[in-house]
Amino acid sequence: MRLLKIFSLLIILPFLFGSCEDMLEPGNDNHSTVDRIYSDPAFGEGLLLTSYVKLPTNSLSFNEVATDDAVSNDKLNSYLRMATGQWSAIYNPVDQWDNCNSAILYLNEFMSIIDTVAWKWTSNELNSMYARRFKGEAHALRGLFQYHLLSAVGGVGSDNQTLGIPLYDKFQKVSDNFDVPRATFAESVARIYSDFDKALEYLTMDDYVDITAANQLPAGLEGVNVANYNSVFGLRANQRISGRIVKALKARVALLAASPAFSDDDANLWATAASYAGSAIDGIGGVTGLDPNGHRFYDATRVNAVNLASNKDQKEMVWRRAIVNSNSREQAQFPPSLFGNGRVNPTQNLVEAFPAANGYPISDPLSLYNPADPYANRDPRLAMYIVYNGNMLAGKAIKTGLGGGSDAKDSIQTSTRTGYYLKKLLREDVNLNPAQPSTQKHYEVHMRYTELFLIYAEAANEAWGPDGKGTFSFSAREVIAAIRKRAGITQPDNYLASISSKEAMRNLIRNERRLELCFEGFRFWDLRRWKANLNETAKGININKTSFTVVDVEPRLYNNEYMHYGPIPEREFLKYNSLVQNKGW
Repeated sequence: MRLLKIFSLLIILPFLFGSCEDMLEPGNDNHSTVDRIYSDPAFGEGLLLTSYVKLPTNSLSFNEVATDDAVSNDKLNSYLRMATGQWSAIYNPVDQWDNCNSAILYLNEFMSIIDTVAWKWTSNELNSMYARRFKGEAHALRGLFQYHLLSAVGGVGSDNQTLGIPLYDKFQKVSDNFDVPRATFAESVARIYSDFDKALEYLTMDDYVDITAANQLPAGLEGVNVANYNSVFGLRANQRISGRIVKALKARVALLAASPAFSDDDANLWATAASYAGSAIDGIGGVTGLDPNGHRFYDATRVNAVNLASNKDQKEMVWRRAIVNSNSREQAQFPPSLFGNGRVNPTQNLVEAFPAANGYPISDPLSLYNPADPYANRDPRLAMYIVYNGNMLAGKAIKTGLGGGSDAKDSIQTSTRTGYYLKKLLREDVNLNPAQPSTQKHYEVHMRYTELFLIYAEAANEAWGPDGKGTFSFSAREVIAAIRKRAGITQPDNYLASISSKEAMRNLIRNERRLELCFEGFRFWDLRRWKANLNETAKGININKTSFTVVDVEPRLYNNEYMHYGPIPEREFLKYNSLVQNKGW
C-alpha cells in the first residue's frame, strides 16, 4: 500500500507543478513589455508623450544666476556654483546629454512603430490621420531635442573641427554600438532642418483648430470626414507641436548656426535666419502683429483671459504649456516680507541696461539720468520686471535700503544680495500669508512671438544692415522701434533714429533682447553664441537714505578661451573612443 501511494504521488506531481524548466521561468507579474505597444495604442503613444515631458523648457531654469544678470541668495544654487568656478565636464548644471539623447531614442522607437500600431482600429481614415500627425510630431520633437543638445555641446573639438552631436537614426538596444562619433556642426544643423521639413510634410496645417466645412481641409487631407479631421487635428490637440511652431523653431536653429560662435559672419546664414523668422512673423501680419501686451504675458489679466475651449489664447504665444494653479514661483521669488524666499536677485548690471524713458542709455548725457535718483525717468520695463527700493509688489512698497527690515540687502538669509528682487513672471495676486494662502493660474512658455521678432531683428541687421528688408516689408530698425514703443519709450524714439551703423544697431538689438527676454533662460546661451565676455562681475547697490553705492557682489569665473562651448560629459568621453571632447574641457 505504501508503494502504491508513492507511485501515485510521482504521477500527480508533474501535473501540479509542471516541468522543472517552467518552475524556473519568471511568472507574469503584470509588468508591461515593449510588445504591449502593438496591442495598446495608448501605451504606444506613451513613447511620444514621454518626449514631451522631457522638453527643457517645461520649467523655468533661472540660469541667469550663471550670468551677469542675477545672483541667488541660495549659496548651494547650482548655477551660482557654476558661475564661480565649478563648471566642468563632471559638474554641469546645463547638461542636456542624457535628457535629450534619451528623448531622441524614445522618438526613434516611436517612429519605428507608427505604421504598425492600430491607432484607431474601428476606422481606417482615423487610423491614417493619427499616424500622419504622430509622424509630424515625432520628427518635429526629434529636431527640437537635437537643437537643445547642439546648443549645449556644439563647439570646437580638440581636433579643431567645429563639431555637433551624435546622430541616431534608430532606437539603440543594449546590444547595439553606442560608440557613435559626433557629426560636424553643419551636419547636425542639416539633420535638424531635415527633421523639421519632414514634420511640415505631415503637419501641413499651422494650428490645431476645429473646422466646419470640407473646403477648410489642408493639403493632403482633402476628402476626409470633417468630424474625423477635428478628432485628430482639431482643437483637442492644442499644445501639441504644430506646423506654426516648427516654422518658428527653424528660425531659432538658424540663429544659432549664424551666430559668431559657429560662423565667421556669413551673410547667407544670417539671411536664412532672418527669412525663417520673417516668414513666421508674416503669418501674424508683420510688425503690426506684435502683441501690444506681449511683454506682460504673465500677468493676471492676460493669463486669466485664456480660454482654449473657445480657442482664445494670447496673441503673444507661439507655444506654451497648459495652465496650472500654483504659488511655487512666488514662494521662491517674493521678498521675505511677503513670505517668500527671494531666491533670484537681479543685478545692478541688468538694472543699468534699462535705458532712460527717452530711450537713451543712461551712460549718455542726453538720457538726463540722475545718479541721485536712479530709478526715476527710466524705461517702464524696469519697474515692471524688477523690484527696486521703493517699488511696489503685491500692493506693498519694498524697501531694500538700510532700515528696510527683512527686505533690505543682506539682512537675513532670504534677503536680496544685490538690492533687487525679481518681479517679472510673478503673479502679484498670489498670497503667501500662512493664515490665508492662495494660488493662481500660471503657465510655462516654450516660445513666444517677441523672441521671433528679436531673432529677425538680429539676423536682418547682420545680413542687410539696420534698414535692409530682404524680401520682407519690415527692417531690423522697424522691429526694434515697435518693441521699444510697446515698452513705453518716449516717442519719437530719437536714440533709435540716431543709429546708423550695423555695429551700433547690433548693440541695441542685443540689449533689447536682454531686457525683453530677461529671466526666461536666454542670457547664458546668448552670451555664449555671441562669444561675449562671460566674466562681468555681478554687481549690486547699497542704499543709505539718499546715498547709492554700486558694489561688487559676486565674481564670474569662466574661461573665455573655451567656455563659450559646453563639455561632453566626462563619463561619456571616457566610455567611447569615437567621442571628441570640446577643446579645453
